[in-house]
Amino acid sequence: MKIAVPTMGNRGIEEKVAEHFGRCENYVILNEKKEVVEIIENISAHNGGSGLPPELLKEKGVSILLCLNLGPKALRFFQDFNIQVYVDLASTVGEITVGNIFDKWKNNLILQASNENVCKEHLQ
Repeated sequence: MKIAVPTMGNRGIEEKVAEHFGRCENYVILNEKKEVVEIIENISAHNGGSGLPPELLKEKGVSILLCLNLGPKALRFFQDFNIQVYVDLASTVGEITVGNIFDKWKNNLILQASNENVCKEHLQ
């Protein structure tokens, strides 16, 4: 199992979680033991590249995304690629690290994303 977390840098487990998964600088990919497997650059269309973040992550074998929030359209794209998404609606941007969000997920302290808890500002 591979778990991806969007970040604004490449410090691995200590890096801060990015506010917007599609415009992040990198994705830290962990295994289920909280070990960093890989750090990949976000080369999706949101950052001037091509493709969508779910496509990029699926190519890397990711099955779970941990993020702060996302909109319903993004959730549908991840669901289309069979990537489970968990959202940490309680944490503040710039304060939570990859290690922290992983621990919250592992301890069932964040929610699996659904149409009821996604960001309503992104209804496109």
